[in-house]
Amino acid sequence: MPAAVIVGAQWGDEGKGKATDLIASRIDYVVKFNGGNNAGHTVVIGNEKYALHLLPSGILTEGVTPVISNGVVVDLEVLFEELDALTTRGIDVSRLRISANAHVITEYHRTLDKVTERFLGKRQIGTTGRGIGPTYADKINRVGIRIQDIFDEGILRQKVEGALDLKNHLLVKIYNRRAIVVDDIVAELRSYADRLRPMVCDTSMLLHQALIEGKTVLFEGGQATMLDVDHGTYPFVTSSNSTAGGASTGAGIGPNQFTRIIGIVKAYTTRVGSGPFPTELDDQFGERLRSVGAEFGTTTGRPRRCGWYDAPIARYSARINGITDFVLTKLDVLTGLDEIPVCVAYEVDGVRFDEMPVNQSDFHHAKPIYENFPGWRDDISGARQFSDLPANAQAYVLAVENMSGARISAIGVGPARDAIIQRHELLD
Repeated sequence: MPAAVIVGAQWGDEGKGKATDLIASRIDYVVKFNGGNNAGHTVVIGNEKYALHLLPSGILTEGVTPVISNGVVVDLEVLFEELDALTTRGIDVSRLRISANAHVITEYHRTLDKVTERFLGKRQIGTTGRGIGPTYADKINRVGIRIQDIFDEGILRQKVEGALDLKNHLLVKIYNRRAIVVDDIVAELRSYADRLRPMVCDTSMLLHQALIEGKTVLFEGGQATMLDVDHGTYPFVTSSNSTAGGASTGAGIGPNQFTRIIGIVKAYTTRVGSGPFPTELDDQFGERLRSVGAEFGTTTGRPRRCGWYDAPIARYSARINGITDFVLTKLDVLTGLDEIPVCVAYEVDGVRFDEMPVNQSDFHHAKPIYENFPGWRDDISGARQFSDLPANAQAYVLAVENMSGARISAIGVGPARDAIIQRHELLD
């Protein structure tokens, strides 16, 4: 079992951190391959809750080497804030390794992200304002700053000057903001150099060697399938490839190394930010899911939009990622409902779509076609075997599994680390 990938199979916030932590005790390396601090993982260990934004959640497991690979964009201030916070709570963070080729988020990326969103008005994408998109844009435009540049002041200054040449014109003349000073950016980035240096390496080679040695490597995706820049609900997406294919380019590992693709889905659906969401509930049921499920962003605190489970989205994710196993999280949130609808198809202008429409306009206007399932009232948070679940909860899981395109191998029944039912081995 050399390499496995964990990806979100909806719009994010499905509980990838918990799933990663569930199997981290059986692996040697946990790798973040895309995104930045624009998403969060919440992991509960005993009575302790950990909110991670940039760091791979495997950093919480003793003996695991956490890796931030080349596909990630790194805000160094956030990185060291997270490391310091974990250190004060007794977590050993010395094992962290960071790719020399990862790109760096700077002050001007954060500033441009925020002013651009405000400038868009009603056409806002709903970004977190963390500078993620502008940093990836600089990467593609070949004017980005990489981790390795911080160690050479001459190269760093050249690159910052080149990047700010145009950006300061935009900030001053278009957005009516003050110009950003090159010296300030260089000084801030250089201030991290000494502390950063021991963590930086060729992570592609590190992981390649680990796989040769028979170590088990888990690749942990940020965001989710429906936010992928190529395969998500464009333009309401993130700026990186958050699908399983992104693990190959984002970590420098050949695609033939991946033998297990684990997709994470909630027992219902949530979304943060703008964009189409067919099963969204603007009623007491949506508010109930938000309240009981504590659906507020780990990174931003924004209330998440909530809706019923969307089977066509799950099937789409299974196909795009090549998902071998689903982990169904937050089944306990549905406890107490008399009836639980599941979206089985869409209706667009009188036409039924059993799969996700390829046309953006069709998906925007899609209305869910529901099949209803009886609910249950028994507390399921103590269930550890599938047979421990009430009959209606078992029937719900089996129905969702049948609609979703891959087997459901684990079921989350509560926020605690051990509140999970394992039906099939994830790493066999």
